[in-house]
Amino acid sequence: MRIGRWHLRWSALLGCVLVGLLLLTILVGLFWMPYNPIAIDLDRTLAHPSVKHWLGSDEFGRDELSRAMLGARISVSIAAEATVFVVLLGTAMGLFTGFLRGWFDRLVMMMNDALLALPGILMALGLIAVLGSGRESIILALTLAYLPPMVRVVRSAVMSVREREFIDASTVAGDGALYTMFRHVLPNVLPAILILATSVFGWVVLSESALSFLGVGVPPPAPSWGNMLSSSRPYVENSSYLSIVPGLCIAVTLLGVNLFGDALREWFDPREGS
Repeated sequence: MRIGRWHLRWSALLGCVLVGLLLLTILVGLFWMPYNPIAIDLDRTLAHPSVKHWLGSDEFGRDELSRAMLGARISVSIAAEATVFVVLLGTAMGLFTGFLRGWFDRLVMMMNDALLALPGILMALGLIAVLGSGRESIILALTLAYLPPMVRVVRSAVMSVREREFIDASTVAGDGALYTMFRHVLPNVLPAILILATSVFGWVVLSESALSFLGVGVPPPAPSWGNMLSSSRPYVENSSYLSIVPGLCIAVTLLGVNLFGDALREWFDPREGS
């Protein structure tokens, strides 16, 4: 059991470090980049990593490090906005349906379960086909795609808390339903919401990258990790670094976010590592 606790602590630390490095990269990119990430330099096309271009340059001579830094800002900001909307809407819907129950709960959950049957990435693709491309459309599509799991989890947590004695005591004391939900129920389901939010963020980062890879995400010349990975396909054999850089960015980000979620889980429930 001690080994399990030791492993959790080190994985939690690694997750915090990786997330911290990601945020630091974005912060540094706001003030400094080695080169203009969208400036074309035809004299240095497909330059391999060197002192001038630490991670090489792409087929248009654009610096790969600068594009990865800007891509981090774009991909993470889209994922963060979509995750915030998912958490806010999912918490509100799960809180009201799980606490009030009745016909409203049955109606909402019937529609929610129908959406839950569809893979998130396929739903996002369908919504973007209807809404059109663009940042707002991507955020809206990813929000609607990953809202159903949040609603389901929050509702289950609320239904569990709803049966506890202090909820009955609040009702007997004459507290209204809204007061009870926000004063007693919400604080007790907040840890589960925060932990799930980290998972949702990881899902959205991966889905946004997939959409950009398929050509329906962030439109060029703005870089995102997905469209950088897509444009590198013709050069995999001779310029593999073009694929390695964005692929590694996505992998490290997902690893850091998942380990950070484990850190939150351990913090809210220390028994996880006992």
